[in-house]
Amino acid sequence: MTAEQVLILKEAATDLAEGLSFYESQKPLLGIDFFDSLISDIESLSLSAGIHSIHFGFHRMLARRFPFAIYYTLNGNIARVVAVLDMRRNPAWARGQLKQRS
Repeated sequence: MTAEQVLILKEAATDLAEGLSFYESQKPLLGIDFFDSLISDIESLSLSAGIHSIHFGFHRMLARRFPFAIYYTLNGNIARVVAVLDMRRNPAWARGQLKQRS
């Protein structure tokens, strides 16, 4: 399935900014690499939206280079990215984050 539009919701944009900040504090330019990589993964939803398994009520796509998951909904031909969460965190934390955003 494909999506004509891929929207990044405000909360997901905040997740990306927090990830960028974390990786930038680890090593200069690593934050930019993280951001570029995750945006590329998100853009790929235009070709692959809907094929990912459902977790906590959302489709979940694992990022290719970083330990993050992209959670999204698919309504018609619009994919809405609701969260970009660190997979190293406790699954209960991720569930709580997603519950707040549903």
